[in-house]
Amino acid sequence: MDFSTRLLLLLEVTELGSFTNVAEQKNVDRSVISKQISRLEKELGVRLLNRTTRSLSLTAAGNEMVNQAKLLRELLSNTQRLAQNYHSEPRGILRITSSMMFGRQYVQEAISVFQTQYPDVQCELRLEDRVVDIVQEGFDIGFRIGKPKNSSLISRKIARNRILIVATPDFIQQHGKIDTIEKLQSLPATIYSTPGLLIDKFGYLDEHDNEHHFQLNSSYKVNDVEMVVKSALAGNTLAVVTAQMIQDEIINGKLIPIMTHLKLEDFGTFYAVYPHRDAPIKTKLFIDVLKSIIGEDVPIWEKNIPNFDSMYGCKKS
Repeated sequence: MDFSTRLLLLLEVTELGSFTNVAEQKNVDRSVISKQISRLEKELGVRLLNRTTRSLSLTAAGNEMVNQAKLLRELLSNTQRLAQNYHSEPRGILRITSSMMFGRQYVQEAISVFQTQYPDVQCELRLEDRVVDIVQEGFDIGFRIGKPKNSSLISRKIARNRILIVATPDFIQQHGKIDTIEKLQSLPATIYSTPGLLIDKFGYLDEHDNEHHFQLNSSYKVNDVEMVVKSALAGNTLAVVTAQMIQDEIINGKLIPIMTHLKLEDFGTFYAVYPHRDAPIKTKLFIDVLKSIIGEDVPIWEKNIPNFDSMYGCKKS
């Protein structure tokens, strides 16, 4: 490891908060990180970090070095990116981050197709349901629902992701016809929930296009979107799901869309996000491959829901 790499390592330590976090990301022992930072301090002749058993903090000199490391990282990233755009064929490493289910369903397939077409590109995929800092964690591209709040990121629309309300035939038989908001809100439901995020309210429009919300009666909270569907399949609850979460459950009659007369607001849109407008050709080509798999107008997952274009106030594409 040379001086510049150690300087960038200091930046990672400050951004991730500890030697342990950096070591886990790099899959090395914590002592390796600690020794490299100590060596950097020896090379510079100044202390960069105040260390305690519980925390790390930058010294004044350390803060200056971190600022220089940020400039170095940006310079190296821009240099590599500009060089890649002169390649006639994409090459190098493409680091991708995606939510778990979307990544397993579509990003993995896109990687297989992409690497067949462009064998000189090595791909890395990280699946997580948290919002990843694309720039800080060194990803070339990320896939998420909703436009990024960080205005410095570039976004490109991939596909819409409409929602629907589902229950099993047995659930409907047990509770009777579900055709009012009041009854919908009274029945047991499975909802998605993680620390700091509880998705139990959904928007809809009345006949005058005024916005309203209904709130599900949560009897089961789970932090995995696939478990929301599986829970509904068990027949004890109804659920609000996205079209992307549905596979063959409706075609096979295991789940039935209910309250289809409601004009439901879309859950959101899938976007590809990346750090630079003049992104490397490998980034742009990968997005093209993914879009060819998902579809340009109507996303492929909506084909799993018969007559979906006439449900929930959908406007045909």
